[in-house]
Amino acid sequence: MLYIKLFWSFVKIGFTSFGGLSMIPLISSEMISHNWMTAHEVSDIVAIAEMTPGPLGLNCATFAGMKAGGLLGAFFANMGALSPTFILSTLAAMFFAHFKDSKYLNKIMIGVRPACIGMVGGVLLQLSGANFTDIVTGILGIADLILLIKFKFSIPKVLLLNAIAGIILFRVFEF
Repeated sequence: MLYIKLFWSFVKIGFTSFGGLSMIPLISSEMISHNWMTAHEVSDIVAIAEMTPGPLGLNCATFAGMKAGGLLGAFFANMGALSPTFILSTLAAMFFAHFKDSKYLNKIMIGVRPACIGMVGGVLLQLSGANFTDIVTGILGIADLILLIKFKFSIPKVLLLNAIAGIILFRVFEF
């Protein structure tokens, strides 16, 4: 039954999000509502999924499925995450000529973008409570934002700097 629930949860996520970061609020909601993970664990999985090669949603499905149901759980979560893409891609390919010049589809997409930004912002607030637990982590988060936006550091460089800072601050100085 767990595997069917994992499969169905990721089918819903796949059909109601648009990939990438827009999947995170839905993954978080599904994992927490089924008691498969805590908000802190979801935050960790998203961080790991961002660092590993491949699509964010599929990486999250792999790690979440593995956490909830082992190797078989990861398989069913991945099949659930991939099913909507396969179905929608097949349908879009069949009707591509019809959708290509649709002004209605363009208007729908204009409305969907702000909704995705709102969902990402909501989960950012939700997960920040699990990540910024003290003044040190808050300062690191602000420093990361400055490095990314102002100085145009790449995400891997920021992750590496955070790993070094984490080792120094929390292992050496035991903050």
